[in-house]
Amino acid sequence: MKILVCISNVPDTTSKITFTNDNTVFNTAGIQYIINPYDEIALSKAVELAEGGKGTVTVINVGDAATEPTIRKALAIGADDAVRVNAQPRDAWFVANQIANYAKGQGFDLILTGRESIDYNGAQVAALLGELLDLPSISIAKKVDIQGNEATIDREIEGGKEVLSVSLPVVIGTAEGVAEPKIPNMRGIMGARTKPLQVVEPIEVAELASIARYESPAPRGTVKLVEDVDQLVQLLHGEAKVI
Repeated sequence: MKILVCISNVPDTTSKITFTNDNTVFNTAGIQYIINPYDEIALSKAVELAEGGKGTVTVINVGDAATEPTIRKALAIGADDAVRVNAQPRDAWFVANQIANYAKGQGFDLILTGRESIDYNGAQVAALLGELLDLPSISIAKKVDIQGNEATIDREIEGGKEVLSVSLPVVIGTAEGVAEPKIPNMRGIMGARTKPLQVVEPIEVAELASIARYESPAPRGTVKLVEDVDQLVQLLHGEAKVI
């Protein structure tokens, strides 16, 4: 089985997020980057499926040279080789087009993404890839089983789950539960240094949307400690106006 895993380079959730140029540009100063956690789940599942010589795993990232430490971590986790599209990931449409352009004609049986990236939470890339590659696409997958040329996928829906069966090739956006994230061991870290990392140039993609500005959430208000139930009810009614 030939598997492609799409990974994003995202800020660590512990990073303090700020903006510059009148809140139009994300400030990258002092930011620690990691593999998008949902993409790490996808990668861990791909490594499981390929274990024991059952397949190969290629990771692909759209980003500049600064993303290569993240790509090397993916190689340390167990990917066989990697591709970096040498471009800033402008938006989901741009990213999906770059990945689809590489994937066409490569004969991948399975393309895995995370359900969404934790920085923009768009949940668009898997669906766009399916459309661009003319492949079935299933997102928010909670469980993925592959038997021969058939994939069985449990996906989360409102009030329950949906079980789908689809023939390969397919694009799947993975969520929690598909696999446990793997921690690279020393052998994997050392081996990642010599695994192939191919850099390809981007294709032109029309810009359909742009970010006008960013806004930070309002700061949290002060906390009031209330010991009396009557006082609490009064505050909820008169001040918070929630009852």
